[in-house]
This record gives sequence, C-alpha cells and structure tokens, in this order.
Amino acid sequence: MEKKICILGSTGLVGSNLYKKYLEKYPDANILAPKRYSLNLNDWKETLDYLLTHKPDTVFLCAAKVGGIKANNDFKASFITENLKIQTNVIEGCFLAGIKKLVFLGSSCIYPKHAEIPIKEESLLSGYLEPTNDAYAIAKIAGIKMCQSYRQQHGSDYISVMPSNLYGPDDNFDLNSGHVLPALIRKFHEAKIENKSEVEIWGTGKPMREFLYVEDLADALIFLSENYSDERIINVGAGEDISILDLSEIIAKEVGYVGNIRFNPDYPDGTMRKVMDTTRINDLGWKPTTTLEEGIRKTYEYYKQKYGN
Repeated sequence: MEKKICILGSTGLVGSNLYKKYLEKYPDANILAPKRYSLNLNDWKETLDYLLTHKPDTVFLCAAKVGGIKANNDFKASFITENLKIQTNVIEGCFLAGIKKLVFLGSSCIYPKHAEIPIKEESLLSGYLEPTNDAYAIAKIAGIKMCQSYRQQHGSDYISVMPSNLYGPDDNFDLNSGHVLPALIRKFHEAKIENKSEVEIWGTGKPMREFLYVEDLADALIFLSENYSDERIINVGAGEDISILDLSEIIAKEVGYVGNIRFNPDYPDGTMRKVMDTTRINDLGWKPTTTLEEGIRKTYEYYKQKYGN
C-alpha cells in the first residue's frame, strides 16, 4: 500500500525543498502539501480536522515562525507564541488522528550558549540558552519534549531532528528577518549592482557557524523518516564550521563584489561558536554531499533568477 506523506510548511525553505526531494526520490509519491491560506496551523480545529480527514501515514512538521538574530531578539513574544501554537496543534492532532510517524523539525539554537563543541545531542538542557533567541529555542524544546512524552506515554513514533543553520533555494533574503548567509548574498549582490565601495556587516565577524545546504537536509529528513525511531533527538549538519568573516569573503568572491567589507561591532554576535556533533546520523549511514562553496553558488544562481533585477 502506498504511503501518504504530509508536509506542513510546504512553502518554506525546508518544506519546499523536502517536497521537491521527495518527488525526486519517489516520482509517484502521494504527497499532501497544504498552503497557509488553506490550512491555518495556529487554529486547533482546522488542524485537527485536516489530519482526521486526510490521515497521512507520515507528517513532516516543517512549519514554524523563523528569522535571523535581529528578528528573534526584537519579536520574542511572536516567536514563542506562534511556534508553541503550531507545534501543540500538530503534535496533539497527529496523536488523535492516529498518525503513524511524525518528524518534528527543531533547531541548533535549542542547545546551551556555552555547550561543549562539537555539540552533542546530550547537551540539551545542560545550561543557559543564547539570550537573543531564547524564546524561539524554548518553543522548540517544548516541541521536542512533547514528541518524547507522546512516545513514552502512548508509544507514538515521533522523532525530533535538529538541523544546523540552513540555506538554499526558497530562502528568505530579507536583510532584517533573513538568516546570515542569504542576507549576505543579497547585500553583496546589491552592493555590486550599485557599485558600492563598502559593505557593512553586523557583528565582529569572529563567530563560527555551521551551514547545511537545504537539499541535504531534505534528503536527511526522508532518510530518518525511514530509518530512525528513537526518543533521542538527532543532529543533522555539515560537521564543520566557518567564521562569518571567512563566509563573507567566500560570498563576496562568488557574487563578484570587489569592494571593502567592514564589520560593525555595535551589533550582537550571538553565540561565538556553534558546530554540532553529527556522529549519530553518520553512524546510521547518512552524510551531506554538498560543499559550502557549491551550495553558495547554487543559492546565488537561484537568487539571481528570482530577485536579481
């Protein structure tokens, strides 16, 4: 019998790429991909009715309110409230609808600010969170605990996946609400087009970050949905990090910007280093295949095609 797959958040960065990757691997797959205007996950009755009506075998919860460091810091109430609503509605709804498998998408920001590097899954709740995104992180931790609790109490096959910083096609390139890598692509592209002599980047450039191309995450999500069943969270990442300064230089080179890069230390850096231990998923037989340079090149090509003018 053919499995019915449901991707919630199918228009976002992860959801849209997961949809494409699923069809690439399984061209005849039966995939439900409701849009925001047809399913409001903030609404409990709407969410439950949808799950009861369609009864998918596997649900990927990719829907979330997300943003970069400034958005997370400026709109804490919005981030914690909306994410708690979405998660609670979907996780409880999956249980009541008898959904066999739920894949919950978390974030590397759930880990303590001063977690030992590389960050192991066991570091969860072992210390204080990074203050600039603690509201979002606490919402995601609540989602993890819900999945674990339903497994412990009811035997529900719900798993929680923690990706590193993501980028790629369908990303958010907004300079205020987007994450660092897509925002830098836009900054350098516009600076090149406008012949600007200098580009300002927030922070000192010293923080180290790990970046995962979103098509690799999509592949990992499908892999884990088929090969992983455990209450323990599981990291998905590249397994190596790079400074924001070095990242900026790679992007500037790829875009073709030759001006000066100036870092503004008046803006916060966030956690100084964040790279995850990916031993658990590597031992299962999965590793990413896209290099950072290749991923940036593909993302910039996408940006030019969609926004270049």
